[in-house]
Amino acid sequence: MSTPETPPPAAGRRTLIADTAIALVAAGGLRGLTHRAVDGAAALPAGSTSYYFRTRTALIGACYRRLAELDLADLDGDGSAGPPPPPPADRDAAARMLGALLHEWLTRGRERQLARFELSLEAARNPELEPALRQAGLAARARAAAVLAALGAPRPAESAELLAAWTDGLLYDRLAGALAHSRPAPDQAELTTTARRMLDAALAPA
Repeated sequence: MSTPETPPPAAGRRTLIADTAIALVAAGGLRGLTHRAVDGAAALPAGSTSYYFRTRTALIGACYRRLAELDLADLDGDGSAGPPPPPPADRDAAARMLGALLHEWLTRGRERQLARFELSLEAARNPELEPALRQAGLAARARAAAVLAALGAPRPAESAELLAAWTDGLLYDRLAGALAHSRPAPDQAELTTTARRMLDAALAPA
């Protein structure tokens, strides 16, 4: 006789729900994001998602937080919960790091980034979501500002805002832009060259 599986603790179940919701949005857009759909896709008892996240707004906020957590783990390289790694030693090293990150997000992380764009647009329609989206974006910008400060940026926070905007623009263009389906597969060397140009522009004197 098999032993019933032990349900995951609350924190693990919240993560499972957020991950499942993100996957549903990536696959079918926001129209497919319902509490019932998440329960079914995650193989959870009916009502589990609404127990942890009572409203759709709360569920989308959980997605923002989870996406930020996953992106930050990618930025840190090893996904560990420890302190962030030391910043790159120079612009070439920073360009290689950013190029590798862009390649990851355009290949294995493609679906997650598509979901991020879908979910971010929802905050433009629902003011209740704006604080959660803003909070989710702060950690990655702070990490980018630290890298740029180490590389000599006179105004690292301002430069980090520009770099984040350029990165999002590049990702959107490659994933959902007019030429997204006709472009060749992402090439890490080409992305590293692009990343170096972005860094040079972000670090240029005003």
